[in-house]
Amino acid sequence: MLEMIQAIVLGIVQGATEFIPVSSSGHLVIIPWLFGWGPPSLLFDTMLHWGTLAAIFVVFWRDLWDLFMAALRSIGSRSLADPDARLAWFIVAASIPVVAVGLLFKDQIEQLFAAESAGPLIAGVFLLVTAALLVGSELLARNMTRPRLLDEFNWGDAVVIGLAQALAIFPGLSRSGSTISAGLARKIRRDEAARFSFLLGTPAFLGAGLLQLTDAVQTDPGQVASQAAVLIVGFLAAAITGVLAIRFLLAYLRTRSLYAFAIYCIVVGVAVIGLSLTGFGG
Repeated sequence: MLEMIQAIVLGIVQGATEFIPVSSSGHLVIIPWLFGWGPPSLLFDTMLHWGTLAAIFVVFWRDLWDLFMAALRSIGSRSLADPDARLAWFIVAASIPVVAVGLLFKDQIEQLFAAESAGPLIAGVFLLVTAALLVGSELLARNMTRPRLLDEFNWGDAVVIGLAQALAIFPGLSRSGSTISAGLARKIRRDEAARFSFLLGTPAFLGAGLLQLTDAVQTDPGQVASQAAVLIVGFLAAAITGVLAIRFLLAYLRTRSLYAFAIYCIVVGVAVIGLSLTGFGG
């Protein structure tokens, strides 16, 4: 029963905080630490991320299909005249930095957060970094006379947002927050920056999930069957919550700023740092 409750809670946390810019990776470090739970298994973590991938497909399936077909046509025609083709290849280009960072530094980053006492503290610090990014991007966007749409996206935007996504490999540094902030800094409209951020998550979640699944199965081939019920519950909780979070944030950012999320990151980050320094959970 406890495992099921943990699966539901962590699935909801993953689904909500992957898209709302407050860091899913940071919360998946902090929540088990607060409740005294053991860290989730690699396989369970993979299923949570595939739950959020499923949420992207549910909300953006038509967009993803159009982008995929446009990219195929552009290969045959050797032309990027179609805006969908350009956007598809911008997503590919923006995915390269996170792939490079993940392959080159995966082991070092996992070791950095392996210590249970260090993980929450560092996650708290990076939540403050996320808050700084959100506030900084809003300050840069204050004087935008005409925010740009995705049809006006360029290669420079793809590179900057791709580098921002690569930085979010650290728990506590929000992937959606980093990429949306980078989009705002490039004068892209908030909700359009969020849409690109969510679409950009598709190859990242798929690739990382496949690597994690391979590692998990090689480590313990029998764990898929033994954990089937918990994995399914976590996946569904993440997927359902993710759909709601995507739709909420896209609507929210049409008329509101990122400041509320920055305040949340500051409050949680300071609280987690304070608890860590007092020896909580040690």
